[in-house]
Amino acid sequence: MAAVAAPGTPAAAAETPWFDGRAADEVTTDGARFADGHGREVVLRGFNVSGETKLEENDGLPFADVADARKSAAAMRTLTGANSVRFLLSWAHAEPRPGEVDTGYLEQATAQMRAFLDAGIRVFPDFHQDLYSGHLFDKDSWYSGDGAPKWVVDAGGYGKESCGLCAHWGQNITQNQAVMKATRDFWHNRALTTSAGTVRVQDAFLATAEKTMSYLAQHLSVDAFARVTGFDPLNEPYAGVYDDGEKSRTWEKNVLWPFYEKFRARMDAAGWRDKPAFVEPNMFWNSNLDFQRQEGGLLDAGKPGSRYVFNTHYYDQKAISGIFMPGKAADGQYSTDFGAVRDRATALGVPAVMSEFGHPLTGFTSDKAPTVLKGMYQALDSRLPGATWWTRPAASGPALSSTQWQWDLYNGRHHEAMNGNTAKILTEGDAWNDEDLSAVRLDDSGNARLRQDARLLDRLYPRAVAGRTLAFTFEDRSRDGGTTLSWDRVPSSLPGVARLTGSGRYGLLVWRSDGRTDAPTELHLPRDFDPATTTVVSDLGTVTGPPAYTAQGHTADHPIATAAEPGGADARRLVLSAPEDTGTLHYALVADGTAVPSAELRAAAQRELTRWAADSGF
Repeated sequence: MAAVAAPGTPAAAAETPWFDGRAADEVTTDGARFADGHGREVVLRGFNVSGETKLEENDGLPFADVADARKSAAAMRTLTGANSVRFLLSWAHAEPRPGEVDTGYLEQATAQMRAFLDAGIRVFPDFHQDLYSGHLFDKDSWYSGDGAPKWVVDAGGYGKESCGLCAHWGQNITQNQAVMKATRDFWHNRALTTSAGTVRVQDAFLATAEKTMSYLAQHLSVDAFARVTGFDPLNEPYAGVYDDGEKSRTWEKNVLWPFYEKFRARMDAAGWRDKPAFVEPNMFWNSNLDFQRQEGGLLDAGKPGSRYVFNTHYYDQKAISGIFMPGKAADGQYSTDFGAVRDRATALGVPAVMSEFGHPLTGFTSDKAPTVLKGMYQALDSRLPGATWWTRPAASGPALSSTQWQWDLYNGRHHEAMNGNTAKILTEGDAWNDEDLSAVRLDDSGNARLRQDARLLDRLYPRAVAGRTLAFTFEDRSRDGGTTLSWDRVPSSLPGVARLTGSGRYGLLVWRSDGRTDAPTELHLPRDFDPATTTVVSDLGTVTGPPAYTAQGHTADHPIATAAEPGGADARRLVLSAPEDTGTLHYALVADGTAVPSAELRAAAQRELTRWAADSGF
């Protein structure tokens, strides 16, 4: 397992490359892709920060203080190369009394968010809810919730909660009458009688969201705010109770989408006009259990335009159940389900982000986690299984943006009084409904340590592509216990490539230039890809041990080079500088250097890949 110490005084940074800065930081939507200010295609990769927001021990904040936020941001960059986080916020703590926004809470949340922005990590905040509100649940309840403030629940008068015979906390969504009625009231904007008078509940939420966004826009520097990519209006929406004759699809059209349009207007009023709303469909739209799946996916939203992102979650409920999928995940397990996300976003004409995915790391199905997570990352990288990637690469498509659930620095070290019950202090796992999904924890020395294979989490991925990504794959060789998982085998028709990659990790990016920028293509290099022994085979050239990036103005001295990633961490990137033209097909194979290939072997691999790319139908 990899670990990183708390950050000290950063070393003097090398000269900042000309293509870094505001233009690289800003992300907008460009049809069905994210693009930076240079016009490069951008992939967002990272984690949720964090489930701690659901708890009360740190007053609805992801961290106890800014120092822990900085430690977490530095560790995330160093250990995983993440460039984005979904940053959770709490309505209950933002508006503890009707109409009164707690600026102290917003000040602390902004300071913690700033720790990630200063580390070069993009952020999209999320007003989080699960089971509507923690205040619906009794002190002796088996389950907890989060979201709406206590005054909303008190005014709603929802009675005693009960899930009945529930094997999983999520069943409260469809079985707990208190949760269901409160959720329906939110969507119907019920008028509540409060100490401040009559308040409509959804209007109250939207007003608080606008004030929160205004606060962030006003209290972040211009450069920091440029790294804020958008806002997720509300986590995992669902109807609660459908009206007579209503179904999932009509609810999305007549209830959910109008809410998003209202939220979009609040974003505009708060100074977020140029940032998209990361809108989620009905949370059940892509469940892989047939009896849970409901028709949806914003099918009736038309073409939302450039100010929206299709934002969805995916958990393998079959694998989590331990019943519906008795074995482990295999090559291509999630190609179809993740392909549906790509297709839905393409139909809407907007980018997609998988803002939650993961699998329990303890418990009776935790043995599936290494294969489930490998399969999910494989499906994020490409539409294809490894078995067919080399023979059908034109069907691979661009990589999906994503944030894994979750990055909880306090995993296993919590001190949470469940539902305020001081006789029921939770310390284990995520301290949340028996979940344990955090990719990180603190060791006994206070250092951040990964709980999953670093080969799985610290991935080669295209940070920014000068053109259009046509295909991408990364064989991470991550492990399931003592077994190395190799799902993407180089075919015998490419013997030079097979010899060059050997048993090591490798990735391959294929892209077509579009003439929009002279900024380079960038790939994150995993931490243990030693730049001195990393081999790159590309139409731009071949090299083992790419040099550090230098340039004369905007003209790179070397077409294949490395550079530190922005933000002061020791993460590195591969920088590929192609001529500024339109329509040229480019490729780059990146291998981790388990053996140093000869120049002759690199040349042979280049000839093979050039023929392969020409014959693949791109």
